[in-house]
Amino acid sequence: MSSKEAGGSDAAVSQGVAGDTKEEVSDIQRVVQWLSVLALVYALMIAVGVLSQGFRSVSGGADGAAAIFEFATNPIVGVLLGVLATALVQSSSAVTSVIVGLVGGGLPVAMAIPMIMGSNMGTTVTNTLAALGNLREDKAFNRSFSAATVHDFFNLFTILIFLPIEMLFHPLERLAAWLATFFQGSGDASMRDYDFIRTITRPVINEIRDLIRLLPDEINGFVMIVVGIAAVLGVVYALNKSLKAVMTGKAQRVFNAAVGKSAALAVLSGLVVTLIVQSSTLTTVLIVPMAGAGLFTLAQVYPFTLGANLGTPITALLAATAVTGEYELFALQIALVHLLYNGFGVALFAAIPPLWRLPMQAAQALANGAERSRLVVFGYILGVFFVLPGLVFAAQSFFGNKSPEVLEAEHKEGVYEAVMKEIEEKGVEIE
Repeated sequence: MSSKEAGGSDAAVSQGVAGDTKEEVSDIQRVVQWLSVLALVYALMIAVGVLSQGFRSVSGGADGAAAIFEFATNPIVGVLLGVLATALVQSSSAVTSVIVGLVGGGLPVAMAIPMIMGSNMGTTVTNTLAALGNLREDKAFNRSFSAATVHDFFNLFTILIFLPIEMLFHPLERLAAWLATFFQGSGDASMRDYDFIRTITRPVINEIRDLIRLLPDEINGFVMIVVGIAAVLGVVYALNKSLKAVMTGKAQRVFNAAVGKSAALAVLSGLVVTLIVQSSTLTTVLIVPMAGAGLFTLAQVYPFTLGANLGTPITALLAATAVTGEYELFALQIALVHLLYNGFGVALFAAIPPLWRLPMQAAQALANGAERSRLVVFGYILGVFFVLPGLVFAAQSFFGNKSPEVLEAEHKEGVYEAVMKEIEEKGVEIE
């Protein structure tokens, strides 16, 4: 072999080694990037948990929700107070235990249903707050805010359609009562023992909560809220950046196949994810940074959130089967009302194309306005979830307009507290 040929051979070998090294580095970087994404997802779960603990501490949890519902004198007020109670308590299990407890104490189911409709709306405030993580980037914020609020508008339009129908004809109440008899005595199908998300996040959340509780009682709840919101916003911003780096090539094709291929598949994906994590709030919070990163369009995110909307009442129904004895029927009926309400809502919107597009159009219009002026964002969040229902609550409180039915149910000796304890222990949730 000539020296020239030998030199050429050595150069080729060197190039090959360099290429292999570069590919190995690229693979290592890819693994590190995915580990970073997983760490941020875990941090987001912790942040949402801390935020919920803060709201629960300030609002009084189940007792606070019960105090709010005392003023639910009519269905419309019941809806608004359901929004306020869930937005403030940030605990679906607490709100659920109160509603089932009131029904167990003698509150007519017809009066409880508007509260459920309102609580369905109130839980969406967390994913709307998560969109603020992209506040500094106009286009990313537009995408994430529309993705977060499309769930709000679906719930709002569903209330506007189903509340009058329920007030006039009571289809949810009657159908749920009939179906509950089939589930009664069916055995415990609760998924509480399989809630691995709670298992891996609760110890860290409790440590943070206990650390903040070293502060004076008057301020520790508010500090938890501030820490929770700051953590959610920071993690969403970081997650948005990380997702842009990893969601390329095969990874993007896989996610698009699961969510973006068809609306039906997106609904199924949202349903399955919610059944796994047992929280529609967490499911929808996780999709917000993906939308902000431009990985999914609003048309893809929308059916995914509807799947999440269906997943939670299914989990609640399974959990309700764990309740036994004289309170079983109440828990089953409330869980079935929520499942039927969400199920009929998705079916109706899917069957009528103009109705299907309405939440997307409203969410996009709001996001466009929020992109032009950030005051729209804070006006929307505060106005819809706190100010409007808060004013109704304040007016009812000022004039002493309490519901005799709710008060009677609360003071029915032994029953209300016993039902609440049973529901909380069995983990019946509506999120």
